[in-house]
Amino acid sequence: MATLRLGSVAPDFSAETTAGAIKFHEYIGDSWAVLFSHPADFTPVCTTELGEVARLAPDFAKRNVKVLGLSTNDLTDHEKWVDDINRVNEVDVQFPIIADKERKVAVLYDMLDSFEHDPSNVVNGIPFTVRSVFIIDPAKKIRLILTYPASCGRNFDEILRAIDSLQLSDKHPIATPANWLPGEDVIVHVSVPTDKARETFPEVNEALPYLRFAKVPEDK
Repeated sequence: MATLRLGSVAPDFSAETTAGAIKFHEYIGDSWAVLFSHPADFTPVCTTELGEVARLAPDFAKRNVKVLGLSTNDLTDHEKWVDDINRVNEVDVQFPIIADKERKVAVLYDMLDSFEHDPSNVVNGIPFTVRSVFIIDPAKKIRLILTYPASCGRNFDEILRAIDSLQLSDKHPIATPANWLPGEDVIVHVSVPTDKARETFPEVNEALPYLRFAKVPEDK
């Protein structure tokens, strides 16, 4: 199995989900996608995470992002567990959750935990998934990979922030600084000379020759 890296084409697959059978690349279509795994249904941290993703559904949709969850439970478990998620979090889960009981997708995307890392996430020698996140663009390229342990719930506001940064850097020759939030100044890409940057950006502040902060150009 080839190692998945940033820029790799996200492997295609077919799977059963709570929204019916999908073929991954066809499902993404012209959208961005977030594929994320959780260790198991009917567990506390995962219940809060999927509730948060459901709550943020309008924010993902606004960014043209389709979200898919995944664990190694079967569809029956998923469907029963969604009732718990909805009730406890006061949400309505609509995004698909992949039933990867045979661990085919988990192996394809290297999502499985190990006994060496966390024995509690390996039962009878069978590993469960960790909290993986893959952000994938409309060209089906992997743009970001995150891996969290089973014990650590994810910050999905950070995942939205990363998507904002990626989408903005696709439109303009920029990078985003530490702790950047949408609406704040960005960094002019090092490939752009300062004189050219002043023609492109409405305001440029040169802190160092290689560190130029700028206002984002307004969309026309």
